[in-house]
Amino acid sequence: MLIVRSGREKSRRRTIALVATVALGLSLAACQNKGAGLSADPLATGSTTKAGEPSFKRTEQLAKAYHDNPTDVQAGFAFANGLEQLGQNDTMIDVLRQLANQNPQKADIQAQVGKKLLGLGEYSLATEMLQRAVQLNPQDWQSYSALGTALDQQTRHPEAREKYQAALAIKPGELSVMNNMAMSYALQGQLPEAEKTLREAMAQPGAAAIPRIRQNLALVVGLQGRFDESKQIASQDLPPDQVQANLDFLQKMLAKPNTWAQLQNNG
Repeated sequence: MLIVRSGREKSRRRTIALVATVALGLSLAACQNKGAGLSADPLATGSTTKAGEPSFKRTEQLAKAYHDNPTDVQAGFAFANGLEQLGQNDTMIDVLRQLANQNPQKADIQAQVGKKLLGLGEYSLATEMLQRAVQLNPQDWQSYSALGTALDQQTRHPEAREKYQAALAIKPGELSVMNNMAMSYALQGQLPEAEKTLREAMAQPGAAAIPRIRQNLALVVGLQGRFDESKQIASQDLPPDQVQANLDFLQKMLAKPNTWAQLQNNG
């Protein structure tokens, strides 16, 4: 039994990596086809440029305002944002933690800090703050959804879906949560469940105006080998050349050895 479980765990991890790789590849293909790129950061050329000097000065002012009154939440967040602009993420995270620890009973601050940390990729810390937020305010569906995302990023998928369910119990039919739930299933290799959830989301009012849900549905359908159907779904939002590029990438990924076994063994 231990050998079987070990094998399934390895297969599950490969499937997670596959889904993530395919999703990333399709996103990159979309950017390339559109000629999109990262916008230039005036600070990226170095701290001695004229464009960077006002940011440093401004951040120094924000730092003084915060240190003069560390209980001023607005000053703390302003200082944190200034640090982020300068790429001082470690210091910014310390400031955010201080803000959260200084306001342990304020759900909105815990939520704001948690979501900021989530965006920075600090998933463990984000989980801690968002757990506080939902404990303090059990009706905050957005914090439940963000907490689910933080847990998914740590491959704690069943726990993540519990949080998404809690969010949906507060705000039934919320499309962003349903989308997160579906991709949580996909990351765990449970593609039929992911497809079912996305189709349920597509049936909700307003879903037709959200291309992301359709494109995730196209991805999940394609990962199950139904390429014509995937192409038809994707074609509702994307130009034909981009749809074909995505489909070619998907077929290339699925043509690799053991890919079908990875997907089929994790349903």
